[in-house]
Amino acid sequence: MKELWTEKYRPEDLDGILGQHDVIEKLKTYIDRGSMPHLLFSGPLGVGKTTTALALANEIYGKDKKANFIELTRSEERGIDAIRGKVKEEAKSRTLTEKDFKLIFMDQADSLTSDAQSAFRRTMENFSDNVRFILSCSTTSKIIDPIQSRCASFRFHPLDKERTLEWIKKIEDNEDFEIDENAVNVLIRISKGDLRKLTNLLQIASSIDPEITEKEIKSALKETKTADIRGMILKAQQGNFEEVREELYDLLIEGGYDAEQVLQMIRKEVFNLPMDKDKRKKIARKIGEVDLDLSRGSKGQIHLQRLMAFFAVLSDESYR
Repeated sequence: MKELWTEKYRPEDLDGILGQHDVIEKLKTYIDRGSMPHLLFSGPLGVGKTTTALALANEIYGKDKKANFIELTRSEERGIDAIRGKVKEEAKSRTLTEKDFKLIFMDQADSLTSDAQSAFRRTMENFSDNVRFILSCSTTSKIIDPIQSRCASFRFHPLDKERTLEWIKKIEDNEDFEIDENAVNVLIRISKGDLRKLTNLLQIASSIDPEITEKEIKSALKETKTADIRGMILKAQQGNFEEVREELYDLLIEGGYDAEQVLQMIRKEVFNLPMDKDKRKKIARKIGEVDLDLSRGSKGQIHLQRLMAFFAVLSDESYR
């Protein structure tokens, strides 16, 4: 099985991170000083938040990274029991090197419930002598103020066209494919600065045909729709409606799907997401309502946006 290019080309040090110069320079000053605060990384998916956390850990610990860097990314590690259990236990244990602290990285911290965030704040306070947390989120609006105030905050931005072209050229020079100009333009337009999405599409397209044209990029796009649907639902839950609207447009216009097809993809994917039985029933009922509206000939994009807004309402219930 071929190695995923998202891992193969993941930078191992901070100098390899593209398009986040100000963030990287500040992180380097922490390394030079030998100390750092808790960190809060925010920004869209695929712009380098996780990669930067891993590169930072590599530079701090080197060969001892595995024993001193803990990555918490599983969706079930979102509730108060997880914070009081695993996260607290990891925070209590001390580093095994001469460094003063170990690192704990928590992805999608904005999906923590309000109770879990309150418990997490106390963990940050009680164990700050031997651990530093790196929190990653799409938006800081759902991170409670007491946590934000205890972190140095860094905003990550989508990669611009110049840096994106540089990334595509780097992979093309190292892999057995060629990509034409039209395909490059389509790839840049679809990915919108999301390097993870771009790299996945490029690898899938190259497996379809090593002479990559617009056709191969669009075929690759269809193969990634399940992952994109999941990401769109998560963005909706986080309140990122501008991104959700753009992705719906891509599916309906660029991808050539009709509203009924998109609804069916949402129906299939939503029940793979972790949620309680009551929320699952509410979502099933709402999907049925949207399905009925679409069958009556209503404008599909509006009703799909309404469904995405409903995911956000359900998510907000956890914060009340």
